[in-house]
Amino acid sequence: MLRVLTLSTLFPDAGRPNFGVFVERQTLGLAAHPDVSLRVVAPIGVPPWPLSVRTLLPVLADIRREFAFDVIDAEFFFPDGPAAVALGKHFGVPVSIKARGADIHHWGKGPTAAQVRNAGCAADGVLAVSQAMREDMAAIGIPPDRITVHRTGVDLDRFVLVDRPQAKAAIGITGPLIVSLGALIDRKGHGIVIRAMTELPGVSLLIAGEGPSRPALVADIARLGLSDRVRLLGSTPHAELPALLAAADVMALASASEGLANAWVEALACGTPIVITAAGGAAEVVTDPDFGRIAAREPAAFAQAIASLLADPPAPDSVRRGAEHFTWAANTDALYAHLHRLVSAGDHVGCL
Repeated sequence: MLRVLTLSTLFPDAGRPNFGVFVERQTLGLAAHPDVSLRVVAPIGVPPWPLSVRTLLPVLADIRREFAFDVIDAEFFFPDGPAAVALGKHFGVPVSIKARGADIHHWGKGPTAAQVRNAGCAADGVLAVSQAMREDMAAIGIPPDRITVHRTGVDLDRFVLVDRPQAKAAIGITGPLIVSLGALIDRKGHGIVIRAMTELPGVSLLIAGEGPSRPALVADIARLGLSDRVRLLGSTPHAELPALLAAADVMALASASEGLANAWVEALACGTPIVITAAGGAAEVVTDPDFGRIAAREPAAFAQAIASLLADPPAPDSVRRGAEHFTWAANTDALYAHLHRLVSAGDHVGCL
């Protein structure tokens, strides 16, 4: 039996039910494996590294008295990674750290860059959500031969093909519909998609997400005269996303950076093609014209790409093919094999 201690600051809680739902889903899959016993520590309000270790050490010590975990599985690179490495050293167990996107693209620069690199070098194993993410990690000094690509999953029984006109009617939409999913932050590029709408008359846009950019986006919508066609839905429960994506003709997301966005794969599973930037693992997902378009991160390019898909929409079952290899079963099997290998391997050589 493999005993796993999952450590993640990226995890849903009562105040943030949508925060890190993909980490929760991955963890549930691993916990259901017949050879796994698992506990989760999802800190809220923990002080910054290195004080976080002082906070977490007694928590893990209490857990270890009744659950002798074999490995620590850190699900975000910062601050989880450095803390996990220190805790693993204290308890004498191997550590895995997973890179997802912003944890490398943001925290891997500036004052915290050395901490991120050192954690990647000191960990017994490192995971990346895409090949592009693996290359970004190598660029900051983490040896690429120690980085394993571990892709996300999608629930193909929930994100399914349905009749699109009926799905639109269920949410009160007529005509072409674009959906965008993601936190309302500059990095997600919602303003770019909103400005693209000025070149797409008669097309509606629904944006599901919440965040600090809301006032600026509301102002943009009003200034551009789009209030009748563009709506901010706010924080949307993950359980409601299949119906929203099934109603959409296109899912558009103009991210500045990503690892491999779950929203991309969830849209494809619903038969909805995507228009995205070349961020992160985009080229690893949009491998067929039926799956969507990769566009420059500016409004005119997004408008053109969206218009091309609206004018000649691919068959939904062809679009869904792009998601069919992103299964949670494959995700679980790969994660189990990775962690089991770390427990069996013993010591490793860190960065030089």
